[in-house]
Amino acid sequence: MTDSIAPLTEAEVQRLRADFPILQAEVNGHPLAYLDSGATSQRPFAVLDAERAFASTMNSAVHRGAHTLAAEATELFEDARATVARFVGADDDEIVWTSNATEAVNLVAYSISNASLGRGGADAERVRLRPGDEIVTTEMEHHANLIPWQELAARTGATLRVIPLEDSGALRLDAAAELITERTKLVAVTHVSNVLGVVNPVEQLVSLARGVGALVLLDACQSAPHLPLDVKALDVDFAVLSGHKMLGPTGIGALYGRRELLEVMPPFLTGGSMITTVTTTEAEYLPPPQRFEAGTQRVSQAIALAAAVDYLTAVGMPRIAAHEAAFGARLVEGLSAIEGVRVLGADIDLPRVGLASFDVAGIHSHDVGQYLDDLGIAVRVGHHCAQPLHRRLGITSSTRASTYLYTTDAEVDAVIAGVAGAIDFFRRGA
Repeated sequence: MTDSIAPLTEAEVQRLRADFPILQAEVNGHPLAYLDSGATSQRPFAVLDAERAFASTMNSAVHRGAHTLAAEATELFEDARATVARFVGADDDEIVWTSNATEAVNLVAYSISNASLGRGGADAERVRLRPGDEIVTTEMEHHANLIPWQELAARTGATLRVIPLEDSGALRLDAAAELITERTKLVAVTHVSNVLGVVNPVEQLVSLARGVGALVLLDACQSAPHLPLDVKALDVDFAVLSGHKMLGPTGIGALYGRRELLEVMPPFLTGGSMITTVTTTEAEYLPPPQRFEAGTQRVSQAIALAAAVDYLTAVGMPRIAAHEAAFGARLVEGLSAIEGVRVLGADIDLPRVGLASFDVAGIHSHDVGQYLDDLGIAVRVGHHCAQPLHRRLGITSSTRASTYLYTTDAEVDAVIAGVAGAIDFFRRGA
């Protein structure tokens, strides 16, 4: 995927780091080494300034007022939508603003639920579920791409099927071929595992879904920030992403939905801003994407997310992907070489991003994380909202180090050395 692309040089990374004020901080007397970008990335000045500039000079509600500030705010808001659409290969009217990716998944689930109750009329038949229909997801999903489907199955009488994993953590494609049948109406899968760091073979899963006429929802939370993403080329029907994982602010996410599907789906949230005509007994709704954007919108956040997308585009997503692929391999190799460390998914023969989760024999992940934090190294500990995956791999939690475009060679080396130091410290203490 990235073999022919040159990764970012150390000099380029140092120039980029100057754009991120938080990276100049110290933690516990050490320079901050931020290896938790898989949870929340840091923000460059361009993003911070974009949100502040909007709030300082043209703060106003969008799509409502006729005055100058409202017109300017609306233009910037819709320009931001177009920017994010270009970034993922979608059309402008196929991007719906949400508060985060979790809301985006729930939007699709609840819209399907409403359609299944008869809302949307005959046009919504394409997205309806009935008893006997099936939803297919995987054993490695983030809870946000699992629990909404559990609830949708409970509301509609559909059945939830789960693609199991190999002992390595890889998806069992043989099982997927058996589970995705003519009863399957929706396949929901993560593009990149937030625990294993591997890029899943989405094209094969899409092909299986297309063969039976099923829809596909892609969780792109861990791919959109780190890899070139083209939703049309992947041929998915829906994709979700979260702004705070891709240099943007919290409180903003997006749903990509194929236009012909959004046009027939009934709304999830209802109220102001998503209607054309309202009487005391009924309402008519705007076309998408506004149909799915009830209430006051996340205007400054959307504008800031567009600034983040512009920043990523200027650096170059292929080069970011190459930079992180090298770090991912380095983390797996370096951590696996430490006695007592098990890197989850280390044996999966798939491309990976710059993320590695690991278990240290005899030492709880929280203790490993605390030791690293004492050195100024920020990592993630716990089950990473993926309890079924951890349970399948025989553990309850892990420590996760995740890189981004501003990560340095020295920081990756520090994590590896820090884990070795943690093992020595706790074993001596025992």
